[in-house]
Amino acid sequence: MIRLEEEISKLKKMLFEMATSVEEMIAKSIKALKDRNMIMAEEVIKSDAKINEMEIDIDNQCIRIFALYHPEAEDLRTVSMIMKINNDLERIGDHAVNIAEKTIYLADKPPVKPLIDIPKMADKAIQMLQESLDAFVNKDAALAIEVCKRDDEVDSLEPQIVRELVTYMIGDPQTIDRSLNLILIAREIERVADLATNIAEDTYYIVSGKSLKHHSFEKS
Repeated sequence: MIRLEEEISKLKKMLFEMATSVEEMIAKSIKALKDRNMIMAEEVIKSDAKINEMEIDIDNQCIRIFALYHPEAEDLRTVSMIMKINNDLERIGDHAVNIAEKTIYLADKPPVKPLIDIPKMADKAIQMLQESLDAFVNKDAALAIEVCKRDDEVDSLEPQIVRELVTYMIGDPQTIDRSLNLILIAREIERVADLATNIAEDTYYIVSGKSLKHHSFEKS
C-alpha cells in the first residue's frame, strides 16, 4: 500500500527529528558539566518539554496507522518498534535532564577531580545512540549487533569511576556530596547506553524478525 509506505516514512522522519534533539540534549548536558555552565544545563532542562510533545505526537501517529491501515509483517514490526524506540528516546531525554540538574548542583562548587572518564563514557554512549539510529534508518542488522557489543565498554567504565570517586570520599569526607553526584551522573550515562542497546535490539528485530534480547549474538 503506497499510502501506508508514505505514512511510515513520515513516522520515521518524526522519530529521527526526536532522536536528533535527544542526542543534542545528552551532548549539551555533558558539555555543561565539563564547562560548569549552569545556563547551558538549564537549557537542557527546558528542552524536555519539546521532547515530551514529540513523544506524544509520534505515539498518536502510530495509533493512527494501526487504526487506518492494519499493518502486517514487516510494516507491523516497524510501527510497533517505532513506538518502543519513541519511548526509549523520551527516557534518554529524561536522563539528560537528570545530568543537567546534577550539573547545576556541581557548577558553583570546587571540582572533585578533573573529568576524564565521565566524558569518555558519555562519548561512547552518544556514539552508540547515533549508530543504533543509523542502523534503524538503514536497516543495518550488522551495525545493530556492533552497537549491542559495545554496551560492555560503557558498563566497564562505571565501576572504574565509582572506585576512583569512593577513594576521594574516603580521603576527604567534604567531597562526598559532589562525588555522589558524579557517580549518579555516570549511572545516568550507563542507562543511556542501555537504551541505545534497546534501540539496536529493536532494529535487529525489525530487519530480521529475530530477537537479540540478552545479547543472543554472543551464543552464535
